[in-house]
Amino acid sequence: MEKIKITQVKSIIDRPKRQKDTIKALGLRKMNQTVEKEATPQILGMVAKVSHLVSVEKA
Repeated sequence: MEKIKITQVKSIIDRPKRQKDTIKALGLRKMNQTVEKEATPQILGMVAKVSHLVSVEKA
């Protein structure tokens, strides 16, 4: 599988609980933190739901 790097670029303050939970499930805890994940359909779906809060690049 292909790897992607996910970086949180916007704050989750004043966001709905579902978006906060999705960011946490991706393994992001604070601003500008980057995690590397496999590009599975589940991960890509989570990234799509919070695409306005994160940036994604191929690893």
